[in-house]
Amino acid sequence: MSHLRSFNNALRTYHGRILGAGPRRSSLANWNSGQPTTPLSPLTPKRTNYNIPIVPADALPNPPDEPDGPQKNKKGEEEPFRIGPTAFKMFEAALTTFASVGILGAVGYGYTVYYKRMVLSKIEHAFEPGDPVLDLAAVAKQQSTPTGDKELVDDEGHRQHWVLREEQGVIDNIVSGKLKGQYYLLVGEKGTGKSSMLIDAMAKIDGEGCAMLEAHADPEIFRIRLGKALDFEFHEDNIGSLFSIRGPRDASALLDIERSFNKLEKVALKRRDKVGKPLILIINSTHLLRDDVPGRDLLELLQQRAEAWAAGNLMTVIFNSDDYWVYERLKQYATRMNIMPILDLSKPRALEALKNYRSKYKGEIPPTQPILEQVYDMVGGRLSFLARVAKSPDMLKTCEEICRMEKTWFLNKCWILGEEMDDDVMDQQKYASAAMVLAKALVEKEKAMEGADGGKGSYDPVKGHILPQMPLHEARQVMTRADFIQDYDSINVFTIDSSAMVRADSVPMMNAFREICAEPGFDEHLEATLERISAIESLGRTRELTIKDLWHKGQYRVKMEDAKGRSSGGLVFEVVPKEGEGEEGGEEKKGE
Repeated sequence: MSHLRSFNNALRTYHGRILGAGPRRSSLANWNSGQPTTPLSPLTPKRTNYNIPIVPADALPNPPDEPDGPQKNKKGEEEPFRIGPTAFKMFEAALTTFASVGILGAVGYGYTVYYKRMVLSKIEHAFEPGDPVLDLAAVAKQQSTPTGDKELVDDEGHRQHWVLREEQGVIDNIVSGKLKGQYYLLVGEKGTGKSSMLIDAMAKIDGEGCAMLEAHADPEIFRIRLGKALDFEFHEDNIGSLFSIRGPRDASALLDIERSFNKLEKVALKRRDKVGKPLILIINSTHLLRDDVPGRDLLELLQQRAEAWAAGNLMTVIFNSDDYWVYERLKQYATRMNIMPILDLSKPRALEALKNYRSKYKGEIPPTQPILEQVYDMVGGRLSFLARVAKSPDMLKTCEEICRMEKTWFLNKCWILGEEMDDDVMDQQKYASAAMVLAKALVEKEKAMEGADGGKGSYDPVKGHILPQMPLHEARQVMTRADFIQDYDSINVFTIDSSAMVRADSVPMMNAFREICAEPGFDEHLEATLERISAIESLGRTRELTIKDLWHKGQYRVKMEDAKGRSSGGLVFEVVPKEGEGEEGGEEKKGE
């Protein structure tokens, strides 16, 4: 019976927690035994957590009761209110808050100081010996060619070139920091060896104090490439927000570039005091910047920094460009800029380079002088063309391929459609016909040079090719357009040098001009195209007025009256057909 009574008590406790206070059936055993059920205590708490094991209600502790009125001492007297405990609690809470804020501020300030020092340290590390540009160039040079030829690498693995330009010594002095107080603009056609000379100059000093980046038309990509060259993350790796420190606000790429230059200037000041040499920043392919508002703003920012750094001997900036418009833009505000034109090789240096390459790196007997001169006559002294020819088994065949590619490029970009062209292509044909007119003018100028100098005006047996050229303003006058020449320079059809002289981009391109202008019927085809363009423009400027009521023998009758309303005559307008034109013709007035 004792075990049954304990079971009944536990069951009553379970019902009290689940269903609350009130009369419940205690258990099946009590119902069967006929014992009366006892209601559960109203103080029995309702069960809400089923993870607590079922125990008798008496074993559960009750919360302490809060006094309803003022506290009393042992004698039954009310105790007076004391501010001490309350003030202590307030002071404790304030001290805890102050300590938390102080620790957070101290840690945040310490992180900020550490981060700024780390940023400057990373930029300093970017100008230490070794550069990713040199690593990429070395890997490219160490790769084997498809024909299995020897690479231009010496026994120690250093880069070695088969031709040394005259400007290499000056560029070496600039990159090494011996020449300072100016910034430089290298201008020349594509493939003349500008980038190669800069990389060679960096390799001689192992990139110490130098940084090089490639420009891009998109300022955001330019920002990323500048950050890679300077090892600057533009505060993207800053975690100051964890300490409630707001980092640099989000802004345009131009503002981020300005911030990176502020950090770079601090490093340059420290290096000038320590080493006494300026840093070198090389911006390659500057012509890739767009000639629009964002591109011009970026170029202006770069020039302003270059001017300030050159004045303080902090840094030497080197701009490398293939197009003339960069020089035209920089010249407006230039005071310390030095222009270095990079042209094609002269005939003696080109022939010597070809001969040395074939004998030293190909292991062949040097070609005969007539073959070398024939190669030079076809491709000139452009280094990119000479490199392809020198590595080719059949040099003359490669020269013909180069000339054919240049001619195809020019025809694809600037060929004219003749008299049958549609009016929808008039804008493109204006662009193409202007290029053809300028090409024809250069060919005629070459003929005039040959006639004036006894047949050797455009070619000197010693110096080599002397391409015909004309001033920029005359070229614009010949084309009757002033805006096309910059696009021609961008697509490497014509080139504009630092002296504002316009000529063919290369010797193969001039050969293409000569061949196209010598084709039968070219002059008539060009003239027909120009006339068709003029006719379309004239048609666009002409407005035709037609009176529909006069169609199909219609008439206008005009009646005239005097001041009193009496008829005083009239006029009749009608169409009188001309001979051979049917009903179309002039107008005739008849009086009544």
